[in-house]
Amino acid sequence: MDYMEIDRANGRAMDEMREVALTREVLKHALGSCLVEFGDTRVLCAATIEEGVPGWRRASRAGWVTAEYAMLPASTGRRVPRERASRKGRSMEIERLIGRSLRTVTNLRALGEYTVTVDCDVIQADGGTRTAAVTGAWVALHDALMAWVEAGKIARLPLTGQVAAVSMGVVDGCELLDLDYREDSRAEVDMNLVATDTGEIVEIQGTGERTPFDRQRLGRLLDMGDKGIEKLIGLQNQVTAFRDED
Repeated sequence: MDYMEIDRANGRAMDEMREVALTREVLKHALGSCLVEFGDTRVLCAATIEEGVPGWRRASRAGWVTAEYAMLPASTGRRVPRERASRKGRSMEIERLIGRSLRTVTNLRALGEYTVTVDCDVIQADGGTRTAAVTGAWVALHDALMAWVEAGKIARLPLTGQVAAVSMGVVDGCELLDLDYREDSRAEVDMNLVATDTGEIVEIQGTGERTPFDRQRLGRLLDMGDKGIEKLIGLQNQVTAFRDED
């Protein structure tokens, strides 16, 4: 087939991610923290560990990993009201995605009866906040669990692997990796991929926003997403040396 081309910000290729940065230990009081940047999108991820588990999980001899997600008021061009008494459906959906993704690569029995909460706060939004949050949350989780090992609370790091997420989509007929807000807001197809360091898929979110897509296009988008996941997994390992801990 003939592939179309599109002019992207900073001259990015269609299968090229934005500049990604993972900065660890940005908060004094969190056991693990990471400022993740996908271009102009910035998310602060902080992991804390508490003794005990939710009531429904007691006596299970296994821990729990969960997440919370929110956008700070000045994270977009128009002020985002703080979520107080009522939570937005979008925020709840995203934090459940983050929690599911992290639990996929955590041995909850090895964790023991502790609860890890990873708070993901969007400081600045320019598309891909959920994918950035998943990617940074893993780094914060890793560091918090390492701190728990060093404190003698658990015998070994209960992580079984890494997990990261990236967006793909179709804009003006062009298949793109890691969409910024300008691209995402007019995408014909919008997709998110969450996957592990072994290439296994945790979750695919895909919608034909303005046009449906066929199996061939889905395959190409997933191939593009795999390329992004591979880069993100490499960056996670670069800042944590996780693979060297095996």
